[in-house]
Amino acid sequence: MFKYEIIIYWSDEDEAFIAEVPELPGCMADGKTHDKLLENVTQVIKEWLETAEELGREIPKPKGRLIYA
Repeated sequence: MFKYEIIIYWSDEDEAFIAEVPELPGCMADGKTHDKLLENVTQVIKEWLETAEELGREIPKPKGRLIYA
């Protein structure tokens, strides 16, 4: 399981849920249901990390949510 923050929102234009992974530039997925979205974004994160590793790029460590005092 990945520990990167995932931002999920509904897109009227796409008629689907959209997920963005801010710590992984360009890492996004969509799905018609929450379950499908989570399945898709998990696959996209895996592929993003595999590609970065193959290209020798730095893989960011998950930061999690920012907490304000």
